[in-house]
Amino acid sequence: MSEKFLEIKDLAVTYETDEENVNAVNSISFSLNKGETLGIVGETGAGKTTTALSIMQLLPKEVGKIKNGSIIFNDENLLEKNSHYLRQIRGEKISMIFQDPMTSLNPVLTVGEQIGEALELHNKAKKENINQRVGEIMELVGIPAARKSEYPHQFSGGMKQRVVIAIALACEPELIIADEPTTALDVTIQAQVLDLMDELKNTLNTSMIMITHDLGIVAQTCDKVAIMYAGEIIESGTLEDIFSEGNHHPYTVGLFNSIPKLNDKKTRLEPIDGLMPDPTNLPKGCKFHPRCLHCMKKCKMEEPKVYKKGTKTIRCHLYDN
Repeated sequence: MSEKFLEIKDLAVTYETDEENVNAVNSISFSLNKGETLGIVGETGAGKTTTALSIMQLLPKEVGKIKNGSIIFNDENLLEKNSHYLRQIRGEKISMIFQDPMTSLNPVLTVGEQIGEALELHNKAKKENINQRVGEIMELVGIPAARKSEYPHQFSGGMKQRVVIAIALACEPELIIADEPTTALDVTIQAQVLDLMDELKNTLNTSMIMITHDLGIVAQTCDKVAIMYAGEIIESGTLEDIFSEGNHHPYTVGLFNSIPKLNDKKTRLEPIDGLMPDPTNLPKGCKFHPRCLHCMKKCKMEEPKVYKKGTKTIRCHLYDN
């Protein structure tokens, strides 16, 4: 659990068009150890998916630009590798479960063919054994092997998500990036999928990055947490750091106040006022200051430093001392 094998340093990503530049990720840093799960939490537009696509080197070619930083995976900087090397890494060493299972699968290929494709491309099984291996993987994620000749439209939403997970796990990767894998699922199926992913992670000793906006999912599945806002990690730490009483970034406090609590008798939730800032025109100083209840004069002028205490970091002027 203590072996660091993914480290992102000062990663900055923009989307550049003829009309404007979108500052999607702004100098973020984090690391992941073997067997750990990191939860990346934030509102839509915070830069979570862009971070994941940067690791996989799947940003849109014409507009997506990594402006700065490094992505160290197994002591090698992926940003310095050529496309051939990256094709070998994707699927075999690092796999991604994309956000919407309904659109992640090819509608004209059977699910067995789509799972088998990963095995064939990475030479993980001989051609005569691929069919057998596909059946084993499907059984592993709770799908009867007899259904491998069926097409995606013959599966429910939960079963499609299991197929997507099966594809991601086919080559037993060292790292899985799950981009909001339960967004399109109802609560019961969501719980089943999360339990399945956790069980498989422990069985295969796979590390995971869980991208979500649901703090309940984070509490259930993650070891470490990074809270993202406007392309920055504004608070990070262990699960205990984030979910314990004590000092937190005002945005983190707002996230917790906006979810219902069983022992709270309030009749209304407390939403965070305002909206995520326009990434083409980010505010000066602290990016959160237009929505912050504790905004001070220097918050509008100076970018806050990252303050660290133990395993926890906070980017906020409130902790200047």
